[in-house]
Amino acid sequence: MGESLQKAFFGVIALGVSCIAIELIPVSRQAAYWNRCLDNTVKFLEKDVRQLKGWDKKAKESLAVGLCNGAVYEPKLNTE
Repeated sequence: MGESLQKAFFGVIALGVSCIAIELIPVSRQAAYWNRCLDNTVKFLEKDVRQLKGWDKKAKESLAVGLCNGAVYEPKLNTE
């Protein structure tokens, strides 16, 4: 009796871990997309935006975080 109960518990544990792993797939995909957006945006800001040449990397990353999170900025940047 005890051995079959132990097997049932292991089955429930395995099922629970499998469900948790399946639930984490969309979260990991979203994180991968967001990281790709951040990397590409920082590269774009460093290479192609002349108004930001004097900014350091952390300032550009901060701007990229806002853009990847969906923030909308005015077309004219205020660097004061």
